[in-house]
Amino acid sequence: MDSLLQTALQPHIARNAVKIALVVGSVLNLINQGEALWRGSGVSWPHVLLNFLVPYCVASYSAAKNERAQQVER
Repeated sequence: MDSLLQTALQPHIARNAVKIALVVGSVLNLINQGEALWRGSGVSWPHVLLNFLVPYCVASYSAAKNERAQQVER
């Protein structure tokens, strides 16, 4: 049986997690740094990265847990 990390890194899971992270990360960046973007002042690049990384991790973890649960049921 694959580890949870190996399952999360499967191409179909990673591809979907990237799509989700792009949408959710963009919204989070607008919420968290919108004012700085509109004023033209500098943004916090570590926070920009985290705003994309966190949704990626959540989406891939959730999909991997779901896939592993389905494998156990079979």
